[in-house]
Amino acid sequence: MTMVDVSEKNAVLREATASGVIHLKSETIKRVTEGKTAKGDPLYTAKIAAVLAAKKTSGLIPLCHPLPLTGVDVYSKILNETTIEVSVTVKTCAQTGVEMEALSAVTMALLTIWDMTKQYEKDKDGQYSSTIIQDIRVIRKYKQQ
Repeated sequence: MTMVDVSEKNAVLREATASGVIHLKSETIKRVTEGKTAKGDPLYTAKIAAVLAAKKTSGLIPLCHPLPLTGVDVYSKILNETTIEVSVTVKTCAQTGVEMEALSAVTMALLTIWDMTKQYEKDKDGQYSSTIIQDIRVIRKYKQQ
């Protein structure tokens, strides 16, 4: 096992954007939009969680290079009455890309939304059957030539 040696590569501007969605009950989305969730604003808190996750990625994923991040932009959008989308763009000037940082950030943002809304998500049997996190993926990569 080895961490890939990138010492021969030039440090250049690199960006990656990842996105994902969480499906919740329409009643939960309504609580989010009306600011009526007990733990506070899930979308704002998810943005903070995303930035923190991007910064800590190399400590979470074995063999992932620690990178000097120069920017993390987090966007959340309510797509419809049951779906929230989060996208994150991470930037660096380094010898390797930031896809893992973007993916980690999106994942943590979605998990934070889930944590802050789960009390509203149980069905009549006490299960979380309507809550789904999915479609986490890199949607754009950029490397300065």
